[in-house]
Amino acid sequence: MTTPIGSAVGVRQSVSLIIPVRLPADPGSWPEGPLPFDVGGHRTDVAARQTYFAHAAGRALYGTPERPRRWHRLADITHGALHLNGMEILRTPTALNPQHALAVLHFTVHTAVLLDVLRAIGLRTGAGPDPLTGPLAPDTLLSGIATPATTGSPFAAAHPYTVAFLTPGTTETPALRSAGVLPPTADRWLWALASRSNEADFPTAPEQLPAQTQDVVRISADWSALVLRHGTAFLGHRPDQGSGDFYDFAALHVRSVYLDALLLGIVQRDHIDELTDELSGVFDGPGLARRVAVLERNIAGFRSTYWRQHLTAHGPANELLLAYHAQYRLPTRFEEILAEAADYSRLVQTQDGQQIAGALGVLAILGLPVGTALSVLQVLGDADPGDLLLALGAALVATAAALTTRYGRLVLASLRGGPNPGE
Repeated sequence: MTTPIGSAVGVRQSVSLIIPVRLPADPGSWPEGPLPFDVGGHRTDVAARQTYFAHAAGRALYGTPERPRRWHRLADITHGALHLNGMEILRTPTALNPQHALAVLHFTVHTAVLLDVLRAIGLRTGAGPDPLTGPLAPDTLLSGIATPATTGSPFAAAHPYTVAFLTPGTTETPALRSAGVLPPTADRWLWALASRSNEADFPTAPEQLPAQTQDVVRISADWSALVLRHGTAFLGHRPDQGSGDFYDFAALHVRSVYLDALLLGIVQRDHIDELTDELSGVFDGPGLARRVAVLERNIAGFRSTYWRQHLTAHGPANELLLAYHAQYRLPTRFEEILAEAADYSRLVQTQDGQQIAGALGVLAILGLPVGTALSVLQVLGDADPGDLLLALGAALVATAAALTTRYGRLVLASLRGGPNPGE
């Protein structure tokens, strides 16, 4: 019997939700570091993850003992088909939003079709009720610690970003390799989980599927991942034998280092969005030089702290981050930001040069008549105060006349700096 795509309950199913929040202060009641998971003597605490990631990426994801960025809390709450295992908060301040952070809610899905749960989280038409209500409502879970970003606030998202994991049983043939060959239905199932949609939500033309799944990450022959704009999915391709199977470690990686790679991508996107907004307002009002200087400082801070395209010597985490980059064109957008900021910097330098030249021109226009008048009096040996005042008056008249000429007007315009291009 063939199981329809996405309609099966996997042997193991989990979903982690990433939600933008406001974090007024460090959650002192929560232990520092990411949520640790244990499998077969392996524990995914900070020490273990730091050996996986490059040091710079580790600082962005976990902070330092002096300046922590990550906190966690274990949980044991069941509501409907969802069981909450724990929560995390990653502080990700930006220049304009110092309280910005990301909350992560880790769920196990029991007895329900994972795709149905994902569709409900995404509020798809015809899906079941939103499972993030009652005791699992984010504002309830994070009460007193953080506040989920509301619609219209910076970095607010209509729905949480989902990271789903499903391993099939022996009857889920659309996801399973047969004689070593992966059927096309496996990638269709993977796309459904990552997009949180079924054929009714988004009818897929066969011609479109290759383009939709061209960025699938083949982690190994046993499982694959697909990163989309609003969700990522991991899907097994051989039957899960239960406890003790390799999928124990696969689930561990999904909730730890692979999740962290996606978290860094989301943080990078948020910062690039903010820098883009700053660029759009650089000509709003006076003080162009000051705003360009602030923009350049913010770009340098982001580049130093968060902008990483290589995380680790291990392949999958890098591929997941690059796949997320591709969904939002992050490298291209950041290059455009750098180029535009460089243009504005050159514009400020040009205006500064014009103003300096204008100031020198004014000094020349003022100084030449006055200096000439004083020199004539000195040559004539005339020390009469009346003659001195008369000479200064004549010099001022000559200066005023000079300022009415085309050269004088250009000097004054240069000194003023002219109107902003955006005005």
